[in-house]
Amino acid sequence: MSVLNIKSEADLDFLALGAVVHRLDPGTTVFRKAREFKVHVSGGEYNCAANLSDCFGLNTGVCTAMVNYGIGELVQARIQETGVRPFYKHFEHDGVHGPNIATVYSDCGCGVRAPVVFYNRSNEAGAMLKPGDFDWDKLFSGGVKWFHSGGIFAALSASTSELVIEAMKAARAKGTICSFDLNYRAKLWNKLGGLEKGQEMIAKIVENVDVLFGNEEDLQKGLGFSGPEVEEKKDSKLDPETFFQMIEKTVAKYPNIKMVATTLREVHTTNRHDWGAVLWIGGEKHVAPTCQLDVLDRIGGGDGFASGLIYGLLDGRPHEEALRLGWAHGALLTTFSGDISNAKLPEVEAFAQGGSARVQR
Repeated sequence: MSVLNIKSEADLDFLALGAVVHRLDPGTTVFRKAREFKVHVSGGEYNCAANLSDCFGLNTGVCTAMVNYGIGELVQARIQETGVRPFYKHFEHDGVHGPNIATVYSDCGCGVRAPVVFYNRSNEAGAMLKPGDFDWDKLFSGGVKWFHSGGIFAALSASTSELVIEAMKAARAKGTICSFDLNYRAKLWNKLGGLEKGQEMIAKIVENVDVLFGNEEDLQKGLGFSGPEVEEKKDSKLDPETFFQMIEKTVAKYPNIKMVATTLREVHTTNRHDWGAVLWIGGEKHVAPTCQLDVLDRIGGGDGFASGLIYGLLDGRPHEEALRLGWAHGALLTTFSGDISNAKLPEVEAFAQGGSARVQR
């Protein structure tokens, strides 16, 4: 039995709060030579909602900013395709400056050439979201099993961090599980006061959290714990013990946290990774197998892991099985172009149980 005490019945299985973006992807072509782009709709929190709906068949929703212009219409159409129920705070575009739905520019790299990611988050509507923009009493009135947000959204502005806290307090009052993906991004927090300010705001959020997602670097920088320099640990990126040591510090400081999980990734080339995952839940330690990935597009793999793990827990699977579902789904997601999954549950289960890439006839 899970230590999370998940609701048995609810109108929504999963509700996310975050900013949606559109990602321009020239594939393996570098941007300065690009002539065309694929357009992917993304956002760490939305990705989880979309995966849980489209791949795992759950009832999910997303609370986000929406801008009334052509890009907003494109984004809304893609959200509708994934079956995610939208809860929008609408903004009007002035035809010149915005507000805007942020643009992410991300090629796929190839071999020894790493992917390159950069952004235009100027005048982003998502950063304008603030407490009071959503009626949480109404949203949680029908019951929500799991609420999720993340560190990138929290770092967009001072008001987005406060909105995350407001939402989580409302969720916990209704018995909803709250999760947070640390996703510490120094460039974003530097705009709001730097590392010290980031840790101050994240600490306030984490006090309301049941479940944390984040790697060792996230735990160190986001929560302010000391530890070995991650960049110097070239030979231990897939060593779960260093991660479990960080978790012990985390739950000692925040006893409200019942679960912490992360992926373990060793990057050999852009298209060849070793992939693992670990889960700490209620004192139990679980380690997924390590597999070698042939990566098409790595963006969204961590969200894919979180989605599969959350599905396993919501579905009442044993903890070890839930971890393997997350590990398998994150791995499969890197074989698709774009930020959300094209997989189906039987494919995820087959790989989690030791499936292979043999031709399916």
